[in-house]
Amino acid sequence: MQNQVKVGVGLYILNNKQQLLLGLRQGAHGAGTWCAPGGHLEFNESFEQAAVREALEETGLDINPQTVKVAGVTNDIFTAENKHYITIQLIAAHSPDTAPRLMEPEKCKEWRWFDLNKLPENLFIPTKNFLQNHNLLQISI
Repeated sequence: MQNQVKVGVGLYILNNKQQLLLGLRQGAHGAGTWCAPGGHLEFNESFEQAAVREALEETGLDINPQTVKVAGVTNDIFTAENKHYITIQLIAAHSPDTAPRLMEPEKCKEWRWFDLNKLPENLFIPTKNFLQNHNLLQISI
C-alpha cells in the first residue's frame, strides 16, 4: 500500500510544573528528533484509547483516559521517507508521582520533561507542526 495516508496519534503530557514530556526518537523515521508519545491508530480504537495505549507502551505511564482531550490535527509529510500522516494530537495532565520509563529502547533513546519555553529545536515533524499552531497553556485539560 504505497502512497497511502496513515493516521497517527500524539499525546502531549503536561505535569504540574507546566513541563512537556518528549522522547528522543531512534531507529525509525524522524530519528534524532524529539516527540510526544504516540504511534498509529489501530482498527476500532478511539483517539483517546490510542493515545493512552501508546503512552503506556512507550513510557510506562498509566494516563487516566478521562484527562485526555483532542487538541488538534496536523497534516504531516515526511518528504525524505515518502510518508504522509494525519496526526490526531491530544493533551493530558499527569501527576509527577510516576516517572516515565524507557519501555522501547530500540525506538526511543530517552524521555525528558521540558519547560514549555525551553523546548528543543530538533522536533519531530508532527510535534513541530502542532506546536507552531497551538499554545499548550491555552488548551484547558
